[in-house]
Amino acid sequence: MSKLPKLIVIAGTNASGKSGLGVDLAKKYGGEVVSADSRQVFRGLDLGSGKITPRETRGVPHHLIDVCEPGEFFSMHDFQRLACAAIDGILARGRLPFLVGGTGLYIASVAEGYVMSDKAPDLAYRQYLESFETPQLYEMLLKALPDTNVEPKNRNRVMRLLEKLHAGDDHVPRSQRRYDCLKLGVTWDRETLRARIDERLERRLDAGMIDEVKGLMDRGVSLDFLMKLGLEYRYIARYLTGDIPLREDMVAQLGTAIKQFAKRQMTWFRRDREIIWLDMTGDPFAQACREIDRFINP
Repeated sequence: MSKLPKLIVIAGTNASGKSGLGVDLAKKYGGEVVSADSRQVFRGLDLGSGKITPRETRGVPHHLIDVCEPGEFFSMHDFQRLACAAIDGILARGRLPFLVGGTGLYIASVAEGYVMSDKAPDLAYRQYLESFETPQLYEMLLKALPDTNVEPKNRNRVMRLLEKLHAGDDHVPRSQRRYDCLKLGVTWDRETLRARIDERLERRLDAGMIDEVKGLMDRGVSLDFLMKLGLEYRYIARYLTGDIPLREDMVAQLGTAIKQFAKRQMTWFRRDREIIWLDMTGDPFAQACREIDRFINP
């Protein structure tokens, strides 16, 4: 039996309902939620990131939301450090922590206990790398590390590994778990998920998502930053700057991009054989409760 403190992970794709389920479970078990979303850490990125509203939290404390300004540098290392501090605080209060989100690397950094360097990033070298296309970056990585198994199209991972090699860090990934994790997965069949994505996108557009992005641009948030955020912020910024002239074309392209992203999310999560997938067509809350009860009272 593990002596590590217990952490519940709820991972899932866009529009899967993981945030609502996380709130329901945290309410039942007297828990608090730590958000694992790479865009929800930024203030003002609300509708575009699908950020949970104060009303939707139903009084459940949420952490790692609105912790930095748009345009500020925020890394996986930053997330791991702040998330672990939040989780440790929740545990110290005698409550059950729930790590809820869809950013696979953020979740893995905490659940697997990635051991990362404390060295400050070399921003000049990062800017240099940004000047290259992803295939060029991958060629650079192959020359430096011929046996790499990094996905060639994963720009972020290729760049991070190049940065580590440049800094002289040990490039061999290491893990040291600090939590005993129960991992629950949330998703739907392909057609249902596509319909949920379309419905959610239309709802957020009606709520003012385009105005949100325009407001960010008016405040001086750079186009480069918005483009790097991807999905909603990238396509709406392209629409507002005239790169995509028609609203309906922007919505169609964005909907397709979100669905492709959800597919990549599932590819990532399916690799983790520890995840217990909930049956969303049945009673996922009851199923999750059974798993949690067995986990916390073995």
